[in-house]
Amino acid sequence: MNHTDYLNKMIDEHQQMFAQLHQLIPVISDVAEELKRCIAQGGKILLMGNGGSAADSQHIAAEIVGRYKKERRGLAAIALTTDTSILTSVGNDYGYHYIFARQIEALCRPGDVVIGITTSGNSQNIVLAIEEANRLGAITIGLTGGTGGKLNGLCKYNIVVPSADTPRIQEAHIFIGHSLCEMLES
Repeated sequence: MNHTDYLNKMIDEHQQMFAQLHQLIPVISDVAEELKRCIAQGGKILLMGNGGSAADSQHIAAEIVGRYKKERRGLAAIALTTDTSILTSVGNDYGYHYIFARQIEALCRPGDVVIGITTSGNSQNIVLAIEEANRLGAITIGLTGGTGGKLNGLCKYNIVVPSADTPRIQEAHIFIGHSLCEMLES
């Protein structure tokens, strides 16, 4: 298969998956309302993920704190993936599975929104952090794919992208993140 064939195949897969995102509109809309309510009540949005999902967490937090499209005041969002001293000390002292749960314990308050991004829905460090966020009274949101994994039973809302292909799931995750930012600013 040549480069053109590969690119056509990837574009076709992307378009087929994106055509299925219409079914997620109700849950994405509900999540946007939760984000608005959280910010209006003086809360914050905490985001986390591993690898590409860590980068997505940072990307979405930057859009919320900085701006997405409109000039406005900065809104409270923190990517729990960015402080290497916390990540490495907690990973060393407690284990990698606890790098986000410990931050949730320290930073999360009732009514805050916690978003865990994991393509499988099964990343142990995300699962433990969502469990801690639930214990603390946060609104928990999963951004997953495939079957939704363990986050199905843990999150108030689990936005499950209808794909089992990690790159396609991640493409949808950033689209959903951008959509949430736009609705938050509206």
